[in-house]
Amino acid sequence: MQPSPIRAAESPFTRQEFRQALGLFATGVTIVTARAADGSPVGLTVNSFNSVSLAPPLVLWSLSLAAGSLPAFEAGSHYAIHILAAEQRELAERFAARSVDRFAGLDWSEGAGGIPLIDGAAAVLECHNRSRYEEGDHVIFVGEVEQCRWRADASPLIFHGGRFYTELPLAP
Repeated sequence: MQPSPIRAAESPFTRQEFRQALGLFATGVTIVTARAADGSPVGLTVNSFNSVSLAPPLVLWSLSLAAGSLPAFEAGSHYAIHILAAEQRELAERFAARSVDRFAGLDWSEGAGGIPLIDGAAAVLECHNRSRYEEGDHVIFVGEVEQCRWRADASPLIFHGGRFYTELPLAP
């Protein structure tokens, strides 16, 4: 039997203050896609993406327990992580919107396990749904990358402080 985890002291800040602080960390922007049990494509914009390991090749991302697409990602054998390019801002906004058909009129093909692969991404990682960990109000997904491809000429789409940015090179 494992001992109960030791909890941190009570937070002196609100949930909104915490969210604002986290928003100051610039991240890349991804879209994660999978197939629902009925075969329909599902996907959403995610910025909680990170590499975990090179050997084996592992990545992670997280999804709210309240997300309507959670069952598709929990049950599916595979998902794809699309690292978005600078010119894909509208796509990021579409996959972040509620109550829209995110795949309507979109060019995509099928990858491992029938997962939707969106054309034009800076990089695409096809992942086996290796493990999941529930923490707080999210599920952390760890995927083992089975296929990866990228565009060497792509500039990244960046999210910071509630706004999108593109790469701005620093002077040498």
